[in-house]
Amino acid sequence: MKSMLMKKIVLSVICCLCVIQMAHAQDDWLRQSGWMKTSREEVGNKLKEARKKLNKDGDTIQVYWRKGVALNVMINQGSLTNWAAGGDRFSFSISSGLTAYSFYKEGRNAWDNILDLAYGYVNTTSLGGRKSDDRIDFTSKYGYDIGKSWYLSGLLNLRTQFSDGYLYETDTLPSLVSRFFSPAYALASPGMDFKPNNEFSLFISPVTARLVLVMDKYLSSIGSYGVDTGRTVKTEIGAYLSLNWNKQVAQNINYKTRLDLFSDYKHNPQNINVYWTNALALKVNKYISANVSVDMIYDDNVKVFENKKTGVLGPRLQIKQVIGVGLTVSF
Repeated sequence: MKSMLMKKIVLSVICCLCVIQMAHAQDDWLRQSGWMKTSREEVGNKLKEARKKLNKDGDTIQVYWRKGVALNVMINQGSLTNWAAGGDRFSFSISSGLTAYSFYKEGRNAWDNILDLAYGYVNTTSLGGRKSDDRIDFTSKYGYDIGKSWYLSGLLNLRTQFSDGYLYETDTLPSLVSRFFSPAYALASPGMDFKPNNEFSLFISPVTARLVLVMDKYLSSIGSYGVDTGRTVKTEIGAYLSLNWNKQVAQNINYKTRLDLFSDYKHNPQNINVYWTNALALKVNKYISANVSVDMIYDDNVKVFENKKTGVLGPRLQIKQVIGVGLTVSF
């Protein structure tokens, strides 16, 4: 019985060794044939594939929003003491501007938002203090890409100012001509927008609603800015065009222009309202820049300018030009 038991144990051991040997042989054959990899190799390959996938996904992630703010401040001061050539004893001026933008792009959808603010003040011994610049301008434009750089778009624009404005005549006291939301121009416009690149856009609309608001009681009582006497709102329907170009013309030199044209179908459509801004920025270093700006406005409803020969009030081409060197910070 013992011999039989020993024989069974030895036989069982031999069978186990044979099975183990056959399993190792089979594994060797699978590895050699490429059907099986060691666990270490498999884990390593999976890690490599995961890294590749992460890198690939990181490369294809789209940045939907582009945001930024640019702030500039320019200050000039001068004084004269016993100056034989003459001049104001003291002069001080400050001008500031802020431009904030937020652009969204995903697939065929594009949404552009721009806020443009400016304010300037000048004080001299002979003239006293008065503002030299004043602007609030907000534009929001949505577009859907329909191909070949054309977008089916809708545009909203609001333009007004911060503080009171006066007309300074030589022989009379200053007269109030503007205030906050007096005037304000609100515009809603569906149309087509041509944007071949990020530098240029041309928006065209054959039907645009434009509101002229004069919220100040005194200015509305005298019918300022074409609003009927005693009214605060005037509604206009017409055609609208807006051209924007922002170009890096050379290293550290940037030129930006915007031209808005509006024709009122209901009242003298041939007299086109013009709003044209131009700005040239020359960057000295990270924080210092020189800026030159020229703005031109023609509004047929602004009839506060007197013809010296005839004495008749009427519209004129308005021109504002500013040159300065100062601090510029961008975020």
